[in-house]
Order: sequence, then structure tokens, then C-alpha cells
Amino acid sequence: MFQSPDFNQLREQIKSATSADVEQALNATRLNLNDLAALISPAAEPYLQQMAARSSEITLARFGKTTQLYAPIYLSNYCTNRCVYCGFSADNRIKRKCLTLDEAEKEAMILHERGFQHILLVSGEAENAVDVEYMEAIALRLRNKFAAVSIEIQPLSTEHYQRLFLAGITAVAVYQETYDRDMYKRVHLSGKKSDFDYRLETPARVAEAGMREVGIGALLGLSDWRAEGLAIGHHLNWLRKTFWSTAFTVSFPRMRPATGEFEPLEIVTESNLSQLIFALRLFDQDVGLIVSTREEARYRDGMLKLGPTRYSAGSCTAPGGYGDSDSEAEQFSVGDHRSLQEVSTMIREKGYDPVYKDWDSSFQITTS
Repeated sequence: MFQSPDFNQLREQIKSATSADVEQALNATRLNLNDLAALISPAAEPYLQQMAARSSEITLARFGKTTQLYAPIYLSNYCTNRCVYCGFSADNRIKRKCLTLDEAEKEAMILHERGFQHILLVSGEAENAVDVEYMEAIALRLRNKFAAVSIEIQPLSTEHYQRLFLAGITAVAVYQETYDRDMYKRVHLSGKKSDFDYRLETPARVAEAGMREVGIGALLGLSDWRAEGLAIGHHLNWLRKTFWSTAFTVSFPRMRPATGEFEPLEIVTESNLSQLIFALRLFDQDVGLIVSTREEARYRDGMLKLGPTRYSAGSCTAPGGYGDSDSEAEQFSVGDHRSLQEVSTMIREKGYDPVYKDWDSSFQITTS
């Protein structure tokens, strides 16, 4: 299993990088982890424009003039974990709701009518509210209505991921939140999520189950973003070598205002975020890079063409929020409130094509 490097050692490695290391990384055809450390380092900040240009070239060559679009559906905000930063934390007094299968399907069909073909089913982590049987049932209802159905729920066993794959789930996103083991313990007070190693091993269990795609990432704002980026690189590198036939994505969620009013412990600026995205694109030319509606429209518009390959659009983070605009208890407030059509128009105006479908559920059924 993957062993996460010592976080403080990652910090020291990044801190020691020089301008010469950065220039060597920028001129390399294939980058190693030392090159990634250099590109994430403070020494690389004067080279941000060169990094952006190189990232743009690689993204265009590997993905073409396209950006994939998707939307999340929040199934439940019940959660048994006490995570100090999350609006769904068991400690927060919010109106709790778990959609019935009919309500979940209704939410999905609203997005279908709006033009979405890729959806991400999200829930808080409470097995008594959303278990594998529930997810299996909703997957079977939606598998023939959408091109791809992904999930972001509590970590499961390999056997449970295999069941969901057979039911039509195409991909799983599971973020480590922070690769800083000490910080992880500080911000996850209780619940199954407080087990750092079980969560760290989850992407491998997902890949072992045969899922088409696995998404990883860290919640930016909990610890040193540069070391988080290098830890992601280590994790991605290990997953690539171990599960060569699986597709991988990386997300970059920056902390947003949420119930509980937790303030970020580390400030991650838009420039920091851009440097991290460019560095990971140069490090792994084929990884999908996701920028969600957590970011402001202005930033997302500016980053198009420069590295990201997938955007969310028209998002709501409260269960039942698409059908009921007054729905309460969102996980966090989004930064880009534009509809699918408005984001698609922006993409086209920049000379790119919005992609609604790059997979078909019949492929999933054939291979299952």
C-alpha cells in the first residue's frame, strides 16, 4: 500500500529548491518528483508565466480544445464525523436531510433537462443514511439516463466498490483532505474519517475494484499547500505505477465559507493555486485537473486553456437544492453561480468546446 512521505521532509525538500532546479524542470520532457518539488517551491514563483505557457501547450496537445462539464447532486447531509472545517460536521446544528430514491432521481432529472450528462453523487459520511444498497439502487435508476455517474461518499471496501461498478458507477472521488498526518489528527476529531491510513488507502481499493476513474486531492487551507501538492504527486505517481489502466483526476478545493465558520489555517492565494495546477500538469501530462464552482467565475474563466480539463457548473451543495431553491444546509457556498448554458457560452467564446459526454453507460454495462 502507498506510504505517505513525512510531511516535514516534503516541506524541507521544497524549501531547498533553487532557480536552477526550476529551469531544469521546465526544460525536462518527463518530470520526476524532484522536478515537481522545484515547480511548487517559492523559487518557481518568478517563472509562473513560463509554467502557464508550458501547461497550456501540454493540455492542448493531450486534451484538445475541450473542457468537460459536470454537476454534483447532494444526496444527504447526515454525517457521523466531527471534522472542524466541514459544514456537514456532526457538531453543527443544521437541518438534516437525506433524499429518498424518488427525490434523488427527481434532482437528477432536473440536471438532465438542463443538459448535463455527467453527474457526481455526493453525501455526508453516515452509513445509516446512505449505504451501499442505497447507492446501488440510485445507480441502477440513473445508469441509462446519464453518460457517466460518479460518486463522492464515505470510503468503502473493495467489494462494495465492485458492487457499485456493476450497478453503473463510473468513477469515485475521495480526497485525503490533508496529507499532513499531525494536522489530520487535529481537524478530524472523531468518526471513521479520523482514520488517516484507511482513507489514504481508499483510492487503491477503488482502482482494485475496477472503476474507470479515481479522483484524489487535498482541501487547500488546512496545511502547507506546497507540501500537499508534492504529497499528491507522490500518491499519483504510486497509483499510476500500480494501476496503469485506471484514469486519475486531481481536484484543488480551496476552503469556502461554511456553517461552523471555520477559518482557513493556511492562506492559499489564486496565484498559489495556479502554480500548483501548472506544476501538476507539467508533472503528469495525462491527469485530469478539476476546478470546481468553489472558485470565482473570474478565476475559472482566466484558467481555461491553461491546465484544467474539467469544470463543474450550475452547482448546488444542499440536498434537494435543485428542485427547492429555499433548501437549507449547504455544505459550503459556491463562488461561481452561473448556469450550464452560461459556462458553456464562456467556453465557446474562448474558442473551446464544452464536452457534455465523453463516455457511454453501455461501455460500463459491457465491461461489467
